[in-house]
Amino acid sequence: MSKRERRTFTPEFKQQIVQLYKNGKPRKEIIREYNLTPSSLDKWLKQSQETGSFKEKDNLTPEQKELMELRKRNK
Repeated sequence: MSKRERRTFTPEFKQQIVQLYKNGKPRKEIIREYNLTPSSLDKWLKQSQETGSFKEKDNLTPEQKELMELRKRNK
């Protein structure tokens, strides 16, 4: 089995993919056409819906934010 190379995507690309889905393009077609993992697409859709941001720091749970703050203080 071949290992996939890790790729990075711009926020603009992610937004375009989300828009394709919202406009009715089938999920399987988007994944196949753009060679994405299903989990990446699901994550982008969730981030777009919840915060409108694809930045990890904007999508942390309150518990994760609190833990980061506590770790900063302990240093």
